[in-house]
Amino acid sequence: MKESFLNHTMNFITNNQDNITDEEKERLSYGLEGIYLNVTKLLILNLLAFVLGIWITFIISLILFNILRFFGFGVHANSSKSCFISSSLLIVGIPLFLTKVMLPDYIVVILCLCSIVLFIIYAPADTVKRPLTNRKKRIIRKIAASILALIYSLIIILITNLRLYFLSALLIETIMILPITYKLLGVPYNNYKKV
Repeated sequence: MKESFLNHTMNFITNNQDNITDEEKERLSYGLEGIYLNVTKLLILNLLAFVLGIWITFIISLILFNILRFFGFGVHANSSKSCFISSSLLIVGIPLFLTKVMLPDYIVVILCLCSIVLFIIYAPADTVKRPLTNRKKRIIRKIAASILALIYSLIIILITNLRLYFLSALLIETIMILPITYKLLGVPYNNYKKV
């Protein structure tokens, strides 16, 4: 299916665009493959969340997670298969778990405090493809991510009817920035030090 999509799309573009170099074709093919994989993964995760009865929770948590991820960055799997598995476990699994288990308030507070500390220590967590080599930008992102983690934590603790969404997002992003997660997925950590 993927190959068919890529072939048809590439043929359409090259037939309707003059003077495309081989390098441009290669970049275009790479970009189209990324779009295809992301769209199909998102559709499958949406379907899974819908079947599990947590679709609204999934969507809201995903949006809140992506806001955190913008500042905190985090791990990217090195294959589509491991990306799909880890996304399913985290982005669907954590909201599902939190809809089924009522955590006591003191556990929620401990989770929030641990997340804030982990954000202060580990955010932003860069990737091989996007190493954060600029020290000033790393510091700004660290401060922004940590402040956002604090804001999320306050919302989680003070507004209990929003707890599920914000706690899901906070826990997902906390896991995504941890060095152990990078190690489990077999990808390098602190990539800015290697450039």
